[in-house]
Amino acid sequence: MLLLHPIMPHDLMGEVMATNPPTGDGKRNGAVKDRSQTQTPSGHFVKRDTNTGRFMDVKTTDKTPFKGVRKEK
Repeated sequence: MLLLHPIMPHDLMGEVMATNPPTGDGKRNGAVKDRSQTQTPSGHFVKRDTNTGRFMDVKTTDKTPFKGVRKEK
């Protein structure tokens, strides 16, 4: 007899799968979609919309990258 946990998702073999609970807590899981970032010659990071190619935001408070946004090569 296969006993499954009532809340945790399971795969076909009954093993508990990896999840990012709790849902609805206001935190992002995974990368930001349709965005990329690049570093300017001055060292600041610029966020870009990958659909239009337009620059969206410059991080001027410090010279660290945006969280969750992929970097351009």
